[in-house]
Amino acid sequence: MPVVVLPCLDEAAALPEVLAGLPPGYTAVVADNGSTDGSAEVARSLGALVVPASPRGFGAACHAGLLAAEPDDDIVCFVDADGSLDLRQLPRVADPVRRGEADLVLGRRRPTTRGAWPPHARLGNAVLARSIRARTGYAVHDLGPMRACRRSALLELDLRDRRFGYPLEMVTKASRAGWRVLEVDVDYLPRTGRSKVTGTVRGTARAVRDMRKVLRDL
Repeated sequence: MPVVVLPCLDEAAALPEVLAGLPPGYTAVVADNGSTDGSAEVARSLGALVVPASPRGFGAACHAGLLAAEPDDDIVCFVDADGSLDLRQLPRVADPVRRGEADLVLGRRRPTTRGAWPPHARLGNAVLARSIRARTGYAVHDLGPMRACRRSALLELDLRDRRFGYPLEMVTKASRAGWRVLEVDVDYLPRTGRSKVTGTVRGTARAVRDMRKVLRDL
């Protein structure tokens, strides 16, 4: 049974619509990274498993959700909880893993409206994607905020970053391990509420800095 990890920081307004899109047969783990807006309560009321995640950081939330998944949940997906991605499209990233066609599938964002992906965030992503292609040889164009892989295999990669470098470390270590990586298109929607990362130049710069650090250290 696929499990969906949703790293969460103050996403109470988005969670009802996000979780309403959970496909049949999937379970949701909301990794609460210190929300103060009642996100945890909202998620529980909608049937999601909620686990606390610390310290504050995107990678910490992702990893807490990964560890909370049951061993039988062999396929694990990661999706932002801000409403920018439609959980109904999860089979696009999970099914190639299930069928054994890929070890890691990344969702390449395709904006549905002009304002869904601000220019500064798109530029930062493009720069990092180019670095990934040069480092790994993978033909990827996006860092993939919707992605899927085998839980057991991911645990073996021993990811250490607990900030915004977590997704990049995953791809880089997957390359070292000889994983097959596939990129598929997913819709990218305007997020619900105020963005803490891509919606601000400062947030994007912080994410790019964390990811560059991962590239230097690996």
